[in-house]
Amino acid sequence: MKTMIANAMNALLVISIGTALTVSGISKGEEEEQDTQNSDDGRYCSATAKALFRACRNEVQDDFFVAQAICINVSDDAERAECFADARASRRESLQLCREQLAGRLDACESLGEDRYDPDFDPDLFDDDFSNLSNPNPYFPLGIGNLWEYRGGTETNTVEVVNETKLIDEVTCIVVRDLVWDNGDLIEATDDWYAQAKDGNVWYCGEEVKDYESFDGDNPRRPELVSIDGSFKAGRDGDKPGIIFQASPTAGQVYLEEFSLGNAEDATEILSTSYEFGKDAELDRFVPEPLAKLLCSGDCVVTKNFSLLEPGVIARKYYAWGIGFFLEVNPDTGEVVQLVKCNFDSRCAALPTP
Repeated sequence: MKTMIANAMNALLVISIGTALTVSGISKGEEEEQDTQNSDDGRYCSATAKALFRACRNEVQDDFFVAQAICINVSDDAERAECFADARASRRESLQLCREQLAGRLDACESLGEDRYDPDFDPDLFDDDFSNLSNPNPYFPLGIGNLWEYRGGTETNTVEVVNETKLIDEVTCIVVRDLVWDNGDLIEATDDWYAQAKDGNVWYCGEEVKDYESFDGDNPRRPELVSIDGSFKAGRDGDKPGIIFQASPTAGQVYLEEFSLGNAEDATEILSTSYEFGKDAELDRFVPEPLAKLLCSGDCVVTKNFSLLEPGVIARKYYAWGIGFFLEVNPDTGEVVQLVKCNFDSRCAALPTP
């Protein structure tokens, strides 16, 4: 009799759980889906932010259950308890990040506007011969063979426009190879894909990101691929191109560099189009004076770059006419990455040592 009662109770429990999932889970999901689709008020940017927030919460929960599964298979009692505690702490931190991303995206919508993000990417608007560009952007020069070298802390970064193209959504993009070393170890190898519009705008059409790590004890010591996070390509999985540099930047402009939702979402705000050292104390902070005075005579562009995936993390980037990007400053930490070498402008021979 006890067994029959227990079985009956278990059956009722299963039915009850199933009903609860149907009522509270599916109905809630359908309600949220309907809420996302009902963007008739034109607040598409905000609706996108809210949908991404829901996706973020679900991903955090999935990661938490995977972490629990890992913890279950830890034999040592103390280690297992610590594993579960770490999983719970990680879930709390990740949910807080989801909330911060939502707040940051909604703030960005006030600057970006509430329209749908669906840029005109017609191939007729772009050059297909990078050896003969109709309207090259002097702040983002894409001449084949152009090479820049940057240094910051223990890292060295080389960027080269290679003689390779990639066809993305019927638009011809040039390949720019970006390599980063830390104390001699390769830590990142990225191919960026840029398109040159005939109006002078430079579009960012995607990137193939490869992050590496080298490990002591390996023989030979060889970089090991550990991540491809951040890779995206316009036209794939809903990804769309962004603008990496405007033809006619204007102070106060805010625009998207990347549109790979939940994966790569960098944005830019133009802070100044007439930077010169000594004219703005805030923009001068952490800027090497000899470098700025060499490259800027009231015509440098300064941007604030930020990611909608990493709220609160910003970088200032400085661009010089004819050379392009020459300095990145983290205004919170004072960390600086600066140009130390380039091969296509006479001023490169006089670049100061960091």
